[in-house]
Amino acid sequence: MFVLGIDPGLTRCGYGVVERLSARRNRAVAAGVLRTDPADDIPVRLAELQAEVRGLLDEYRPDAVAIERLLFQVNVRTAMQVGQAAGVVMAEAASSGCRVALYSPNEVKSAVAGWGGADKRQMEQMVRTQLGIDQPLRPVDASDAVAVALCHLAMVPMADAVARRGSS
Repeated sequence: MFVLGIDPGLTRCGYGVVERLSARRNRAVAAGVLRTDPADDIPVRLAELQAEVRGLLDEYRPDAVAIERLLFQVNVRTAMQVGQAAGVVMAEAASSGCRVALYSPNEVKSAVAGWGGADKRQMEQMVRTQLGIDQPLRPVDASDAVAVALCHLAMVPMADAVARRGSS
């Protein structure tokens, strides 16, 4: 199973592709950041982001796309742009036939670090530990996106068990 994790943003949109090798073993396939120029108009930037996300979906053919859900943002303009970026990612993922899952920051932290209050440094260290990565993932948006993918892989068995139980 391949999962594309997304830490949405319009200026910097983190992505991470993780493959499940076995019940307890995952492998990092790719991580990085999609960037748009803040000087460009928002519709142009959203179109650029859409094309980049489509490229990731075409290249990696993930089974699911996991996106970190924005819960709170002091800056309304930033919140709007993050929401717009997340919407573009959701639409592209759905159009390509991928399942889409949204996770709160606390869900991601709990699934990856075991504690919903983990800070950025702790999260980055847990991502590296779980995937056997020696070097820090930079920028942090890439590490955050990989964490979202790992969260989805941790949550999928639970969701599948609940679904099986409900259909019995």
